[in-house]
Amino acid sequence: MIDLHTHSRFSDGSDSPQTIIELAKDAGCQSVALTDHDRMDGVEIARKRAEELGIGFVPGVEISCIFQSGTFHLLAYFLEPTSGPLQDRLVEIQLARTQRNRVLASKLAEAGFPITWDELMEEAGGPNLGRPHFAAVMLRKGIVTSIQEAFDRYLAKGRPFYVSKVLLSPKEAIELVKASGALAVLAHPKSLEAEDSEFPSYLRELKEYGLVGLESYYGRYSAEERESLAKLARSMSLVATGGSDYHGTYKTGLKICIGEGDLEVPDSVLAELEKRLS
Repeated sequence: MIDLHTHSRFSDGSDSPQTIIELAKDAGCQSVALTDHDRMDGVEIARKRAEELGIGFVPGVEISCIFQSGTFHLLAYFLEPTSGPLQDRLVEIQLARTQRNRVLASKLAEAGFPITWDELMEEAGGPNLGRPHFAAVMLRKGIVTSIQEAFDRYLAKGRPFYVSKVLLSPKEAIELVKASGALAVLAHPKSLEAEDSEFPSYLRELKEYGLVGLESYYGRYSAEERESLAKLARSMSLVATGGSDYHGTYKTGLKICIGEGDLEVPDSVLAELEKRLS
């Protein structure tokens, strides 16, 4: 088993990079990828712990992209935390994200919510502040009864305190991944909310940009959905990848490697991806 989609405290997860690796080891994972949103601060920490525990490790990142409907996220695998076309662009995105977070914090303060910047930074454990950390502080202060309620009532797109962030186009993101020597995979494709009849043609367009994989074995998809997506991926010569999308307590019900309990991403997926690097 492998898990190619996890998040640590360096983006919007609740656990440290070391804990991600330890949980993967305990779950019997052969390899795990750390794919924090828009930043790679936790990669070397996770890699070191993986080496100590003798578990395979894949450095990665998850990038948010513009899309006409739904949500478009792109996973980049085998991306090293060094200077490069995508890595340098991520630094710019992180600076813009910090500004977005300050605007969001100000909006909450102006509305009378008792949340301070120091509390938010303490929850995030550093500069990697994201909306789940806002939600966690709101939960702790009794403003909401769950993380999900914080998003549904206040923080999600279309809600009173939503503030947009810098997004890349799918074409730009995939080309940056490719130019940086990494592999681009479309994450949780059902979140695109694309019509079934249109989805294959859209995948072909993404493949022309350099897409190499489709996250078919996703933590919250049914067995039927996973197999359907894997079949589609194979028919288009894309790698059918997979992962739990583990976020710790910020996205409940998911465990590393097994998702909601029935996820099993074949070890062969990683070998297929590695072939695409050559």
